[in-house]
Amino acid sequence: MANTPTPHNGARPGEIAKTVLMPGDPLRAQFIAENFLEDVKCFNTVRNMLGYTGTYNGKPVSVMGGGMGMPSIGIYAYELYHFYDVDNIIRIGSAGGIADQIRVHDIVIGMGASTNSNYAAQYQLPGTFAPIADFGMLRKAVEAAEKNGIKAVVGNILSSDTFYDDNQNAASLWKKMNILAVEMEAAALYMNAARAGKKALCILTISDHLFTGESLSAEDRQTTFTDMMKIALEIAE
Repeated sequence: MANTPTPHNGARPGEIAKTVLMPGDPLRAQFIAENFLEDVKCFNTVRNMLGYTGTYNGKPVSVMGGGMGMPSIGIYAYELYHFYDVDNIIRIGSAGGIADQIRVHDIVIGMGASTNSNYAAQYQLPGTFAPIADFGMLRKAVEAAEKNGIKAVVGNILSSDTFYDDNQNAASLWKKMNILAVEMEAAALYMNAARAGKKALCILTISDHLFTGESLSAEDRQTTFTDMMKIALEIAE
């Protein structure tokens, strides 16, 4: 395509698969490529936002970092959908638990992504848009989790623009609406997918809980994050 490479992605046309796994941390993208994919080739090093393409069980799969926050993933996802002909993006990341039924180690799949962001204002809609996952991908993720004996909770998550919120009551207010967990990217990804007519899903690992104070150790995070990666790789098309 004429728009590739972009200012943020050095890949050439054809170097990125139809499905991209997108952790926030580019080093986690490198970890997935080195430990789960075969015949791996690096397609991007611009801004150190590493991207790789390889195969998983014979299927072409790409993995690329998306950065922190909606502006960051918004740029990368937009370019993947519009300039690199990507059809599916699966965000895999960490989240803070909010709901009482959520515990550390849990896998949370974001059916919807509420947000305190103004990201949707760009679409000039005459109302409030509800960012949601692709149902087909969501169903496959739930089935993959069940098949592998992995606990997965499905529901509404919060994509927040703020990590350090000046409103100390914000989490409690979201909790009243049965928000399961908070992260910082899914709403923008879901909106980009909707606008592009493409598919998106967010799979999260609960690394800590905002109300109980629970938190995973570095070793535990590596193990549970691996479960999340397996689900995402299994449903890659």
